[in-house]
Amino acid sequence: MEKVRLSKLMSEQGICSRREADRYIESGWVMVDGVQVTELGSKIFPTQKITLNQSAQAKQQAQVTVLLNKPVGYVSGQAEDGYQPAVVLIKPEHHWAEDGSEVKFSAQHLRGLAPAGRLDIDSQGLLVLTQNGRIAKQLIGEDSQIEKEYLVRVAGKLAEGGLALLNHGLALDGQKLKPAKVTWQNEDQLRFILKEGKKRQIRRMCELVGLKVTGLKRVRIGKIRLGNLPVGQWRYLYAEETF
Repeated sequence: MEKVRLSKLMSEQGICSRREADRYIESGWVMVDGVQVTELGSKIFPTQKITLNQSAQAKQQAQVTVLLNKPVGYVSGQAEDGYQPAVVLIKPEHHWAEDGSEVKFSAQHLRGLAPAGRLDIDSQGLLVLTQNGRIAKQLIGEDSQIEKEYLVRVAGKLAEGGLALLNHGLALDGQKLKPAKVTWQNEDQLRFILKEGKKRQIRRMCELVGLKVTGLKRVRIGKIRLGNLPVGQWRYLYAEETF
């Protein structure tokens, strides 16, 4: 059995992100089989037990995750082409009055707050922004199995066999798409459930079967639903909520 970088194992085991792992190791917050490890680049056997001390656990608990109902016209990540990033909406005046988390807003909550996944500029709905690398990896890591659910308004005539193709059989950028769950909600609206998120994936899938997307709203990520959260407002992820 070969040794593996400690930070890589910490990321793979969902303890934290690699970047956070390096910071925790430097701070002396990581124990391997009960022994403190402080040297960056340290390698251990995958069978060894990794634990974090109380300082690291407290830091993780202090990290916030925010749920935003992103309006059309905002980009998910960095500002581009004159459009503002969705994170500019994370202000006290846009904080949902019915947030039941009892977390008080602090400017510290904006430090390192980043989107865990994308939602196109012309799409609305649930966007997750987090300071927690563990949650980000869970949602957008290569091996993520978290479902994302969308309500999609469409126009046009669906090609013969198109619904079956939307569920499985299409390819984008030369790569076959993972199986999806696509059903009609009503005569002009589809429900998509995906486990991947290629750029403009749903719009491009629809184009391949003769449909044009006229509206797209993400309503669920994993176990977390958009619910009654108003457009342009946000709330904190509750301590008891998981994806």
